Amino acid sequence: MSNYALDKDTFLRRIKRLYSEWREPAIAHDDTLKRIDCIMCVVGVDEDIVYSKSRALEIWLLGYELTDTISIFAKDAVYFLASKKKIEFLKQIENCKEEGVPDIKLMLRDRNDKDKANFDKLKEAMKSSNKGKVLGVFAKDVSTSEFCDAWKAALKGESFENLDVGAALAYIMCPKDEPEINNIRKASLVSVDLFNKYLKDEIMDIIDSDKKIKHSKLSEGVESALTDKKYVSGVDTSVLEMCYTPIIQSGGTYSLKFSALSDKNYLHFGAIVCSLGARYKFYCSNISRTFLVNPTEPMQDNYNFLVNVQEEILKLLKPGAKLNEIYNSTVEYIKKEKPKLYDNFTKTFGFAMGIEFRENSIVIGPKCQAEVKKNMVFNVNVGIANLTNSDASEKEGKTYALFIGDTVLVGDTSPASIMTPSKKKIKNVGIFIKDDSEEEDGDEKEEVKEDKGTEILGRSKRNAVLENKLRTETNTEEKRKQHQKELAQLLNEKAKERLAKQGESKEVEKVRKNTVSYKSMSQMPREQEVKELKLYVDKKYETVILPIFGIPVPFHISTIKNISQSVEGEYTYLRINFFHPGATMGRNEGGLYPQPEATFLKEVTYRSSNVKGHGEVTAPSSNLNNTFRLIKEVQKRFKTREAEEREKEDLVKQDTLVLSQNKGNPKLKDLYIRPNIVTKRMTGSLEAHTNGFRYVSVRGDKVDILYNNIKSAFFQPCDGEMIILLHFHLKHAIMFGKKKHVDVQFYTEVGEITTDLGKHQHMHDRDDLAAEQAERELRHKLKTAFKSFCEKVESMTKQQVEFDTPFRELGFPGAPFRSTVTLQPTSGSLVNLTEWPPFVITLDDVELVHFERVQFHLRNFDMIFVFKDYHKKVAMVNAIPMNMLDHVKEWLNSCDIRYSEGIQSLNWVKIMKTITDDPEGFFEQGGWTFLDADSGSEDEKEEEESEEDEAYEPTDIESDEESEEDSEYSEASEDESDDSEELGSDEESGKDWSDLEREAAEEDRNQEYTADDKTNGKSYDSKKHNSKSSKHSRRDREEQLRKDKKKTTASTSNSSHSKSSKHASSSGHSSKDKHHDKSRDKHNSSSSSHKDKSKDHKSSNHHSSSSSHKRSRDDSQDHSHKSKKSRH
Repeated sequence: MSNYALDKDTFLRRIKRLYSEWREPAIAHDDTLKRIDCIMCVVGVDEDIVYSKSRALEIWLLGYELTDTISIFAKDAVYFLASKKKIEFLKQIENCKEEGVPDIKLMLRDRNDKDKANFDKLKEAMKSSNKGKVLGVFAKDVSTSEFCDAWKAALKGESFENLDVGAALAYIMCPKDEPEINNIRKASLVSVDLFNKYLKDEIMDIIDSDKKIKHSKLSEGVESALTDKKYVSGVDTSVLEMCYTPIIQSGGTYSLKFSALSDKNYLHFGAIVCSLGARYKFYCSNISRTFLVNPTEPMQDNYNFLVNVQEEILKLLKPGAKLNEIYNSTVEYIKKEKPKLYDNFTKTFGFAMGIEFRENSIVIGPKCQAEVKKNMVFNVNVGIANLTNSDASEKEGKTYALFIGDTVLVGDTSPASIMTPSKKKIKNVGIFIKDDSEEEDGDEKEEVKEDKGTEILGRSKRNAVLENKLRTETNTEEKRKQHQKELAQLLNEKAKERLAKQGESKEVEKVRKNTVSYKSMSQMPREQEVKELKLYVDKKYETVILPIFGIPVPFHISTIKNISQSVEGEYTYLRINFFHPGATMGRNEGGLYPQPEATFLKEVTYRSSNVKGHGEVTAPSSNLNNTFRLIKEVQKRFKTREAEEREKEDLVKQDTLVLSQNKGNPKLKDLYIRPNIVTKRMTGSLEAHTNGFRYVSVRGDKVDILYNNIKSAFFQPCDGEMIILLHFHLKHAIMFGKKKHVDVQFYTEVGEITTDLGKHQHMHDRDDLAAEQAERELRHKLKTAFKSFCEKVESMTKQQVEFDTPFRELGFPGAPFRSTVTLQPTSGSLVNLTEWPPFVITLDDVELVHFERVQFHLRNFDMIFVFKDYHKKVAMVNAIPMNMLDHVKEWLNSCDIRYSEGIQSLNWVKIMKTITDDPEGFFEQGGWTFLDADSGSEDEKEEEESEEDEAYEPTDIESDEESEEDSEYSEASEDESDDSEELGSDEESGKDWSDLEREAAEEDRNQEYTADDKTNGKSYDSKKHNSKSSKHSRRDREEQLRKDKKKTTASTSNSSHSKSSKHASSSGHSSKDKHHDKSRDKHNSSSSSHKDKSKDHKSSNHHSSSSSHKRSRDDSQDHSHKSKKSRH
């Protein structure tokens, strides 16, 4: 107890009030204090007793409950008999010499004689106080302990007259001072939060989903929510408790008393009466409400009347009014408005409350004559019982009750102010369930479906405590493996259910409208240049008008791929290349061209003279120069706008920020924003408003972040960092600085990030010491300011925005992007916020984690996050040290996340595509079990592939036969290869005469080498074999090298299969086989040897004579795959 501080000022103020009332009694309705000589207060150790007058008096005076303590209030002194620790606590008030304050005398318990001497001293003090005959006691209190029983035994032999002073002292304690009002206000807000955030939502959810929940179960849920930060915040939960067990009643059985208990009957969807109260630092509060499911008109009328009755009572609660008069006035109001309901109303309309939940002597009833004083706190509760609902179809709904109650504070004037501001109008507590057939509900149902869809993708909110997760028990690994097995069983089932539900809603593809230059001829410009058939750029419609065959033809700027200008001699050339099918080889052009079969203009070139004619101001080429410049400008502007539109097309429209004019809004100044609004970084201020934050830079730029768009909010203090920051990870991207951003960060620097190495430094330099001290003070100041900002925002938003702080001690290094950073877990995420770009993984979205390259001889491993949304790209963290593997596993296991590991790096793009293409098939084949180390599926596949590779070993004969087949169809493929050459030779940049001459000379040389090859029986391409690399299928290089050693002969004889040769005859077989040499020469001697071929084949001989036989690229690749050759 010595560590606890006793509020000396509060004690002196209240003890003065007690003694002044005792010496000069001013309580008109109770004369007990005039008749007593001293007051005795005995507190035992019975934990079952929550409320008692003696405990309340101790708490009121001392701020704490002192068990096994006897307090005697004599006329001139106060005596405390207690144990050593309690006496040390009370020594703080021992020597208080103030007017109106009696002497404080502390007596230490003596266990040797069982306090016999101490009891004698107390009895003497009691006898010497005034007449020493009448003893003021708390008659209803029961104190049980060995110490209390010994004191009672010591008093039996004395002739004291006992008089109950409970009501008189309760009236003295009833007007509350400022600290007491603050405690009751906090308790009231906790009650409101529990009701609104938990109980109300829980009942709505039960009704929506038609669940069967018992009253007692719902009551237990309210009690457990009291310690949940999700529902209760801004208060110290260690001094928070329930005033009574929450009461939930429905189904025709109602007891409108606070001594009632929630039974084990199921919740009935009719009239649901709920009462709960939180107690903060011993001060009580209460709130009572009635939910009405599909209420009839009479039920609504009765409820509205009940609300009016409570409002009437609040008007009458003002200083000077007597409680029985308030009761009588209310009864008259009831009899006047609805006399039939009078007998159904509760017998009292409320009571005073404070440290004790119910003060029985101060009740709004017919017999209490107590006068209302300022700052009294009442629980005003009114109810109507045993009402009949004739329209009810069920037996439970025939009888119903209505009950409402609030904690109220009496002010200077009426009405009394409500401290539990939860709405109670019929529109707020009435639950109207509409029929499915009603068309009005269509929109609401769609909204519900959308909400459920978003919930499907998320893991249930994790509130697992992440501190102290590293345990030292020997069976940690076994427990972890067992837990992972349980998670693995659930993973596939949940994923199948989720994907089945997701399959119902299909995304609609967005079709971008085509750009049109002019919708009608009337929009065509009438400029002189157009009439003179000159090139004209229309900036307004972003169109280039080109003269083609004497007709001005408009082309939108989006159809132009690029332009080039060149000057050759006396002429200027302007070349314009257009987009057309086939221009972007290898890309998906499906949606780019609505009519891909139409005729497209590929390119157009204009020539104009640089020489000025007689009387001309400018040369004709100036038109081309001007057009070139304007096209570039318009193209740049168009591309910029297109980029912005692409950025904006996925944006979700945000609500409008509601600015709060309150000057006390939480605000932080001198903050930088990341990413920057402009290139140069600027400071600004961040302020919290009604429904979101607004950041305003010194330049006036504004960035709004709404509370309902924040997925995760983080506060990272400056401990071990050079910056202190607030980070917001958003649900939907917002637009600023012409780009979309999902992560927005506000930070300020702490100390110097850069150090001047040229400066002479000394460890005892006064300047350096002063700078270090200043930096420490700055860190502390910033940390306090940021923490205060976070707490205010959390309180203001009622936990809608909750700031998470990373656990630095649980961090581990990794490289999510280019550089290695420290990744730090939070209660629901894994983040790195210091480096930019930030790395934020929300654990709710994670399906599983896979570790790659987990081998003992490697220093690092990789970590892959697979998300529940399989269309989302997996997140990867590289280069995590191997010694952190157990640490990371333990953390993931504590967060209920399934993990697996393997020795290889997987192709996740193909894996995820396989899953999304056929999710049902994927899960039928075992789902994610393929990642387990003991599945062995990868090893089996590799063995099968290696067996297939070894099974095919081609011989010389097979290769020769293939060469003949190749030579036969190589001519037919010449057309295709030549055509592909023409398509591939997109001469956008243009070839000059020197390039064409060089190519012709090379082709002549090739023909000379071909003639030599015919005589020598050797292929020109075989000479170039060492300079070209063969294309082959992808495989493990080590295994291939091993196979190459075994197949040296085969690979030598089949070397020509891996090249794209000029002659089909030279690419098919070895030169050693004379028979095939003859057949090859015979085949290539002339085109007349192919008379049996079709006309198309004959026409291909023309190509073979001019450019030699060429094998198509596809054939070359196919043969290189079959030959199983390695690169030389």
